[in-house]
Amino acid sequence: MSNIKVIIPAYNEADSIGLVIRDIPKLVSEVIVVSNNSTDATEINAKTAGATVLKEPRPGYGHACLKGMSYIATLPKQQQPDIIVFLDGDYSDYSEELTKIIDPILNENLDFVVGARVKELREKGAMTIPQIFGNWLATSLMSLFFNAKFSDLGPFRAIKYSKLLSLNMEDKTYGWTVEMQLKVLRQRMTYTEIPVNYRNRIGISKVSGTVKGAIFAGVKILLWIFKYSFKK
Repeated sequence: MSNIKVIIPAYNEADSIGLVIRDIPKLVSEVIVVSNNSTDATEINAKTAGATVLKEPRPGYGHACLKGMSYIATLPKQQQPDIIVFLDGDYSDYSEELTKIIDPILNENLDFVVGARVKELREKGAMTIPQIFGNWLATSLMSLFFNAKFSDLGPFRAIKYSKLLSLNMEDKTYGWTVEMQLKVLRQRMTYTEIPVNYRNRIGISKVSGTVKGAIFAGVKILLWIFKYSFKK
């Protein structure tokens, strides 16, 4: 059986983090919650729910993900995972669908899987208009420049650990998801999308819930796409 670990970046998700962890299938060997400078009970609630809790004081989604990866790199070789799953801590994703996300890796030997938040499985209002437009624009540009088959930049995703290491991830903030997908394309890894359910998050989004966050995220995503589009 494959060793599967989950990394959950979380900033002030005290009301939702326990629910997210509760619904993760038991086949996961370790759930790692990275508190991204949380000031509420996120860390206590995550630990109570059985997660390994790390602290990352530097703000930024990418900072939190990299912190989780750094922790895994320190584990003995026999404890290092075969698959890493990334999942948000706001309860918008259905954690129990993790089995769907990892299935193409386990049974088809694919390298990377994105959970696609398709319209027919998405709760009304779960994605804002800027999010929907941003996803369309980013994936359309990836299709244009790389002939990519992505339709979403969904945060619920799984990747072989060895492949994740080869990506040399570096983005510290909102560009993390698109950077990963662009590098998967550049390295010609095998990938697919799996449609997933998506509901309204608990609490207010720190990105799409603010004008500043939405604009900054959009700019970062476009910068990554153009950087890789013209990179030889």
